[in-house]
Amino acid sequence: MFRSRSKDEQAAPAPTSPDLTKQQRDPQAPKGRPTPKRSEAQAQRRSVVKAPTDRKAAARRAREERRTALAKQRQALATGDERYLPYRDKGPVRRFARDYIDSRWHIAEYFLPIALFILVLSIVPNAQAKSLSLVLWMGVIVMIVIDSVFTVRRLKKALRERFPNENLKGAGMYGLMRTMQMRRMRLPKAQVNRGEAPRR
Repeated sequence: MFRSRSKDEQAAPAPTSPDLTKQQRDPQAPKGRPTPKRSEAQAQRRSVVKAPTDRKAAARRAREERRTALAKQRQALATGDERYLPYRDKGPVRRFARDYIDSRWHIAEYFLPIALFILVLSIVPNAQAKSLSLVLWMGVIVMIVIDSVFTVRRLKKALRERFPNENLKGAGMYGLMRTMQMRRMRLPKAQVNRGEAPRR
């Protein structure tokens, strides 16, 4: 009733799965060929990955693009064009801070000429001149500190009123650092005159 399996059927190997055969075989070696040596495989990869055909032209183009970007940035620093300003100077908050500082007088912006005058006074061979230079030096430092504190407080108050929902982090220090530069040397260049209201 039940037929026994023949010897040939018992001796026949079980069929192997094609997926199993694919896993056991080196994926880089073609079927029926031995696995290539490491040196041969590396040489083949090097031949596939080639260097750019025209490196000099690519470098020249990159230099021209950098030169163009720097030229646009210099022009923006002179005209206040928001599109090409450096990241630290972009945005309405920073623009308002610049205009607020540029529209007022600050003692710190005259620090360099005052310091030069005090230095010249201190080297005069006279005891009274040296004493006067020391007093002037201490007085200038105190006035700069007081003026800076009040300037930053007023600037932050004006920023909170103008931009209640904006991130004002770093705007006060940004304005303070601008007060320490002479007006003609500030970058971006001042866009308002003294006494004018900041731009909207």
